[in-house]
Amino acid sequence: MTFSAEVKNELCQPRIERKCCALAEAYGILLYCHSFSPAEIRIITSSDALSQRLPHLFKKAFGIRFDRLPAENAEGKRSFYITDAEKIRSIYDAFGSDVSTLSLHINFGIIEEPCDKAAFLRGAFLGGGSITDPKKRYHLELATAHYSVSREAVSVMREMGFDPKESQRRGNHLLYFKKADEIADVLTAMGATNATMALVGQKIEKEMNNEIMRKVNCDSANADKTVAAAARQMEAIRRIEREYGLDSLPEPLQEAALLRIANPEVSLSDLARLSYPPVSKSCLSHRLRKITEYKLEEDNLK
Repeated sequence: MTFSAEVKNELCQPRIERKCCALAEAYGILLYCHSFSPAEIRIITSSDALSQRLPHLFKKAFGIRFDRLPAENAEGKRSFYITDAEKIRSIYDAFGSDVSTLSLHINFGIIEEPCDKAAFLRGAFLGGGSITDPKKRYHLELATAHYSVSREAVSVMREMGFDPKESQRRGNHLLYFKKADEIADVLTAMGATNATMALVGQKIEKEMNNEIMRKVNCDSANADKTVAAAARQMEAIRRIEREYGLDSLPEPLQEAALLRIANPEVSLSDLARLSYPPVSKSCLSHRLRKITEYKLEEDNLK
């Protein structure tokens, strides 16, 4: 089951208690479903939970039944139809809309209360929403074929404290979110608290993994720098030994050179701790730098 299907299943679990919320949820479904027109209402879904919820929701909201239901054992996408003109007119009347209108609009009076706005948003998601698995990326969207509905839904969502982005795809008008925190808030507002916790948990896991990778990369880069610096120091020491002899070095530099020869890949911090008598990291770094400079000075005398 996809994450989107899990969210819709969760949203369909609460009982439909208040008629105003049932009306608002049905409103969201109809404005974001496959077809809502004076000729027909057609809701297509592959969600088992929504398929079970729709008949009860429409009975509570409008006191009507669907004219055609999917077969009891239907799998995949299932279609719910209302084609009876009187039923469609009664639904339009419930929303204060004229059945002869050319374009659909949101009647804000239907969703004035906070609970009704949340129910409307839940219905819009059930009718035309989807969410990507947060393990892959963060993306939640609502898609409707009605431009006016999409634009007016922006106002509804802003009243709820959300600020969706807008786009178009294949004739549909989209409202979408791409930030984990925003999506979590939208899920919570709709009533999908389990999905919210799953998303937040995934976000925390990703952040932890990213932090681990950052530290690993940083440690790797530091290790590369240590190896490169040690290689330069060894090269200088070998050349001095080969061409001039280590006895040509002052005693502190000679000790540092011998320490590096014995520990060719050890970091400066560890090398300083191995020194006898002990010296600081900066002191040892200074001595090894002098060795490389000494090499260059000798080369310049040739």
